Amino acid sequence: MSEFSITSSNFDDGEEIPKKFGYKFENKEPKLDFKNIPKGTQSIGLIMDDPDAMAAVGKIWVHWLQYFDYPSQNLILEGKTDFGEIGYGGPAPPNGRHTYIFKGYALDVKLDLKEGYSKQELENAMKSHIIAEAKLTGTFTP
Repeated sequence: MSEFSITSSNFDDGEEIPKKFGYKFENKEPKLDFKNIPKGTQSIGLIMDDPDAMAAVGKIWVHWLQYFDYPSQNLILEGKTDFGEIGYGGPAPPNGRHTYIFKGYALDVKLDLKEGYSKQELENAMKSHIIAEAKLTGTFTP
């Protein structure tokens, strides 16, 4: 069986994320596809963040937190971004090109989270329940 992965029909792994997905542009959510989901998966967590923000703002900036039911893959809840908003907050690098990481987590349980949860709350809830991890990266230049 192939490895658990995330792909997007909007950009390829390691490539530039189109402007319309940028926070200060159209702030559209890119389409993500989870492939080769492992047996035993009951839910999927997603974290999109910008580790390059550490140098500019002193922290890894959280852009998107999602939690899905499996096998339906219906969105259940979204968390709060570092923009202070629930839902997607697209790339908005303060200084030049940044790399954005979309991390998917196949989980062996259904999580008990409330809408607007933080990255820390999601990570704590997922702890010891991760069956597999997947990653997709994209870059963005304002």
